[in-house]
Amino acid sequence: MLLCLVEVLGLIGIATFPALLPTFQHIWQLNHTEAGWISAVYYAGYIAAVPILVSATDRVDARRILAIGSAVGCVSSLTFALLAQGFWSAALLRFSTGVSLAGIYMPGLKIVSDNTEGPLQSRFVSFYTASFGMGIALSFYLSGEITAWINWRWAFGAAGVCSAVALLITALAVPASKATPENEQTGYLFDSRPVLKSRQTLAYILGYAAHMWELFGLRTWIVAYLVYSQSLQPAGSFQPSATRIAFALSLIGLPASIFGNEAARRFGRRRTITAIMVFSCLLCVTIGFNPALPFWLLSALCVLYGAVLVGDSAALTAGAVKSAPAGYRGMTLALHSAVGFGAAFLGPLAVGIVLDLFRPFPAIQWGMGFVCMALGCVAGPFFLYRLADRGIKEDS
Repeated sequence: MLLCLVEVLGLIGIATFPALLPTFQHIWQLNHTEAGWISAVYYAGYIAAVPILVSATDRVDARRILAIGSAVGCVSSLTFALLAQGFWSAALLRFSTGVSLAGIYMPGLKIVSDNTEGPLQSRFVSFYTASFGMGIALSFYLSGEITAWINWRWAFGAAGVCSAVALLITALAVPASKATPENEQTGYLFDSRPVLKSRQTLAYILGYAAHMWELFGLRTWIVAYLVYSQSLQPAGSFQPSATRIAFALSLIGLPASIFGNEAARRFGRRRTITAIMVFSCLLCVTIGFNPALPFWLLSALCVLYGAVLVGDSAALTAGAVKSAPAGYRGMTLALHSAVGFGAAFLGPLAVGIVLDLFRPFPAIQWGMGFVCMALGCVAGPFFLYRLADRGIKEDS
């Protein structure tokens, strides 16, 4: 639970920009593509750092990497609060904030997996991965509330303070990574070949990438979409804050992710993941093409979508951990995370480009953006079942 707290505090800065995207589009005159770049470059920073930081946890105490990530997050968020002035400064600082995530999320998961073995390992992993959703939910909520109360710079400053608290907890209370000798990598530090040769592991890595394309496409653009929907509502209708809806949508991911992993353990991992992705695709397209629905109904559909969308997250990650080659758990997590967040980088950017391409057609503009998100739900089952022909078996 202590690691979950560190993770949540370290993630308070993850959604500060997406939560305030309409604000930044207005004050900095950003088009959808530029806004997509600033959102996406966060994950570029993550991708650049994660192979080094996470694979190093096979040789270095993951607690040290966790502390580095928290420190970088603190400095990056505080600097954004003080110095960000437009596209280029925002992009640079969001890149460095993404580096901090690389030092927090998967190294924390490595500590969890190294200290828990046996049949319940996937359950501990699911609780940790589900806490990711809680961190994002609080990031949306605090960003919106603090900005409404004071201004956006204070929202980024609060994220920096939370990262500082995460650093303090890591230094004083987080247990060391207890890797056993058989889990220590004996080859080259960045040797990923054993992981890539495992068809089962590769299937979960690619399935996770498909999931992340859709998930972070939604998390980047959901506030902007809801603000657009509010502009179509009758005057005087009930319209809660878009960031509060994004908070609820993200928060519900915690129990949904845990439930999805429990269902995978009982009914089979590939079968459960596929069912979730098909339902997610249907909800995604329905929401995208109906922004003029009554806002209470659209909000309810978005929260339901948020639950379904993350239902396969823990199941995919636990599958990768469980199938990791002996001695290469850190490298497996590094690849799993780098490939997944590579898709998280491309998804929001692709949606922004599609929104600009369909700007002359406002009736279908957001619908096509959501179709772009839904490509992930289509690709995920393909990867799982295509690799099933080459060695992956149904597992729990």
